[in-house]
Amino acid sequence: MSANATSVVWPRPASAWWMVSLLFLAGIFSVIDRAILNIVVDPVRLDLGISDVQIGLLQGLAFGVFYAFMGLPMGLLADRTSRKRLLVAGIAIWSIATIASGYATNFGELFAARLMVGLGEAALGPCAISLIADMFPPEKRGRPISIYMMGQGLANGIAISVTGLIIAVAVAGGFAAMPLIGDLAPWRTTFVICGAVGLLVALGLATTREPARQALTAVTPAKAALPGVAEAQFFWRNRGVFLPLYFAFAIVFLVAYGAGSWAPAMLMRGFGASPAFLGAWLGPFSIGFAAIGPLLGGYLLDRSMKSGKVMTRFRILSLTPLLAVPSALAVMVDNVYVATLLVASSAAVFSVVGTVMFATLQAIVPPQMRGSSISLTLILNTLIGAACGPLLIATVTEHVLGDAAQVGWSIAIVAIPSLLIGSALYAIAWQGMIRARLAKTETALLLDPALAEQA
Repeated sequence: MSANATSVVWPRPASAWWMVSLLFLAGIFSVIDRAILNIVVDPVRLDLGISDVQIGLLQGLAFGVFYAFMGLPMGLLADRTSRKRLLVAGIAIWSIATIASGYATNFGELFAARLMVGLGEAALGPCAISLIADMFPPEKRGRPISIYMMGQGLANGIAISVTGLIIAVAVAGGFAAMPLIGDLAPWRTTFVICGAVGLLVALGLATTREPARQALTAVTPAKAALPGVAEAQFFWRNRGVFLPLYFAFAIVFLVAYGAGSWAPAMLMRGFGASPAFLGAWLGPFSIGFAAIGPLLGGYLLDRSMKSGKVMTRFRILSLTPLLAVPSALAVMVDNVYVATLLVASSAAVFSVVGTVMFATLQAIVPPQMRGSSISLTLILNTLIGAACGPLLIATVTEHVLGDAAQVGWSIAIVAIPSLLIGSALYAIAWQGMIRARLAKTETALLLDPALAEQA
């Protein structure tokens, strides 16, 4: 390791953890504002007169267009400008767009609002992970990254519970006397309230101080004339690791986005569950599993770093997706509580994968490319996962099975092959890193600086 790397002055723990707590909240509201639609599928469909395929477009493509195409520019900005200011602006944009979703009167207006949600949220991943990496030394990053990821994992369950609660209060007339939302349908009220709270998170983050960027490591690509060229050259030189790693994550999260979007509808259509039932059962179950996953992932990462077993993370990534197969088969059980438990259990699986994936990326790229590395992940994750997952399941439901009540089988048809492919691609990335270690490439030296001292 270079002298520069050892002379870094890290922020005070209190300041670092305060920033992590705000990033945790930002992660929660990013997912809540994205996931509300999954809980109110049928009210929105009936109110606006749209189909399941159009719902799938709203869940995936509408959000994903700006989220994907603005991902790399946001990553480059995060590597070159104030990450805090960029993130505050992003949170404000997606929160205002969420409020606007509650006032949409047709498919086009809701589609446009979802586009803007994607634009704002494109700033979160690159800024948050880069900020965390500059606040904690490598051997202590597993826990804060896992806590940040836990927020996003918990958010699906929180979204279900909060949406169910807001709908119940709205149906009972609890908001009737309030301005702006008193006359809105319950699903609209949910969007407005959640968006407004997100603005408070943006205000809180605006009060923090951005940490100094780490000194560059010894593995520092030469600067290129055009922004992004050095990053592209680095990733291409190390494509044996990065290509399977990125595509594995995207395909695994095709299942996370797709099944997550349609599982509530499966429970309501196939098992007769109500929004109140989902709020009381699916929400808490999901929160519990989502809390376990990142903490377990962070523990495994920190333990592997302290023991020197730096390759353990690739074994975790290649095996963990297979644990989501039972969740994909929830449609086969005949008890709504068991089905709900199976659906919720996937939150632990996907949060472990996300925690380990993001921590791995931060370990195998130079500090000045951390924002870009996360952006590339989110671009593919959005184009393949968020944009295609919900739409594929909706297409199978409408055009293959031809029955809206069979959406659970659509989830199984899409999810199981995707999980197997994702696991296989992670195994290929694992083999790529083994070859990189033998050749002592850039990524291998970043992951394990001790290699440089070996003959």
